[in-house]
Amino acid sequence: MLRITEFKLPLNHSQEDLSKAITSLLSIEASQLDSFSIFKRGYDARKKKDIQLVYQLDVVLAKALEENVLARFTDSNTVKPTPDTGYYFVGQAEKDFPQADQQRPIVVGFGPCGMLSALLLAQMGLKPIVIERGQDVRQRTKDTWGLWRKEKLNTESNVQFGEGGAGTFSDGKLYSQVKDKRFLSRKVLTEFVKAGAPEEIMYVSKPHIGTFKLVTMVEKMRAEIIELGGEIRFGEKVESLIKEDGDQDRLTGIQLTSGETLHSRHIILAIGHSARDTFSMLEKQGIYMEAKPFSIGYRIEHPQSVIDEARFGDNAGHPILGAADYKLVHHCQNGRSVYSFCMCPGGTVVAATSEEKRVVTNGMSQYSRNERNANSAIVVGIDPEKDYPDSVLGGIDLQRELESLAYQLGGENYHAPAQLVGDFLKDIPSTELKSVMPSYKPGIKLGDLSKALPEFAVTAIREAIPAFERKIKGFSMNDAILTGVETRTSSPICIRRNATYQSMNTQGLYPAGEGAGYAGGILSAAIDGIKVAEAVAKDLLAIDTE
Repeated sequence: MLRITEFKLPLNHSQEDLSKAITSLLSIEASQLDSFSIFKRGYDARKKKDIQLVYQLDVVLAKALEENVLARFTDSNTVKPTPDTGYYFVGQAEKDFPQADQQRPIVVGFGPCGMLSALLLAQMGLKPIVIERGQDVRQRTKDTWGLWRKEKLNTESNVQFGEGGAGTFSDGKLYSQVKDKRFLSRKVLTEFVKAGAPEEIMYVSKPHIGTFKLVTMVEKMRAEIIELGGEIRFGEKVESLIKEDGDQDRLTGIQLTSGETLHSRHIILAIGHSARDTFSMLEKQGIYMEAKPFSIGYRIEHPQSVIDEARFGDNAGHPILGAADYKLVHHCQNGRSVYSFCMCPGGTVVAATSEEKRVVTNGMSQYSRNERNANSAIVVGIDPEKDYPDSVLGGIDLQRELESLAYQLGGENYHAPAQLVGDFLKDIPSTELKSVMPSYKPGIKLGDLSKALPEFAVTAIREAIPAFERKIKGFSMNDAILTGVETRTSSPICIRRNATYQSMNTQGLYPAGEGAGYAGGILSAAIDGIKVAEAVAKDLLAIDTE
């Protein structure tokens, strides 16, 4: 096959137009085009009146003709041979694994990283044991709705903890900016489609799934892991790490809160960014960690129609374009940067705390993205060297302080403090809602959100919102809603690892995913899970890595 890149056609083109454009570009007859398929499809909306669809296509021609075409495009990157995007396992265990002198690998955490790690290990015959502090996805959904509808928090089963990880209650975005020379993202997406995701995630430029589809998908992936010999334990948490007698640098197992001890020399630590008690345990046990930048801010809500109009103009509502998103950044005069994060078109703002008497916001969308409002986090960067230079866990302390303050400002019932954008910019408390209805459940309390964040963050966001208005018309509209606080943008911790993906100072411990500081979202976490699973398999199967 041949891969054609940066191939543009008008938004409303026909299938015949696509075929004709291919034959015209390659200077071939229509009869010489055997077939073609879409590898990627995105859009260029910089000119609202002339939105273009942008393709990467795989084209099948007769071999002799293919060679002729390639010869004519030797000086161009537009047409090249299609690369091999298949996934190949690094090894395969014998059918009788584990033998007497072998131990099964353990995966701690069953979010996107832990799930793909466990799935890959199972597919290689290594029969992993998964430890997940939260509940299975069905029970977890009930527990999460308990907070949203009844103001009842389960600290071990919620938006942050449980099967599927924090990404289960999100927009389900499946794209990232990680370098992916091995096409590991294709392996992830292929597994998701096999588990029930729409096939379009394989080719659209910004694929997403949504919460309801994610629920059924993670169940099917769990079933495959079990069918291949893996084991999943819900409601179990790691109490401590066990190290070899006389060797504090070699991990040999874990002790669970139930009192049980599991022995293994290959433990993947795929905890999420909210596993604060686990971070404290790791620090006490001497695991090398560093403070890492993260961000804090608010959620902002606009009518989705305002964003659609600003981004797509007269093409707003086009079925291929769907609900519009945005990505914004502003560098402020006080030296801070403000940016949009986890933008959820046609979605809702949700309660995302995992600790009592604290309020945390996040965003969520269903696959349809057809709710009335668009929402996004508007956040300010936190720099450990500047904001808490002497504390590895100082970011967690800051998060907790702000989340507790938001709980108080919201009325101490898990309602969130909120303010109209116009009032926030004028520095006056809000007393009544206007045209934009907030989506946050269990509810909001209007007031003064400047009390919810440090002064530098409030100053930066007040400068950024009018700047964003210049990019997205209507962004600073008076009636838009700010809801606080957003603190769980990413992990405030990085558990450093070496070239073999093991902890810098503890052999056998494989930090992975978002909580360990190596991912930011579903896809990047899943990719990291694959890489770490491969490292474990190579060591377990004694595969030469040279």
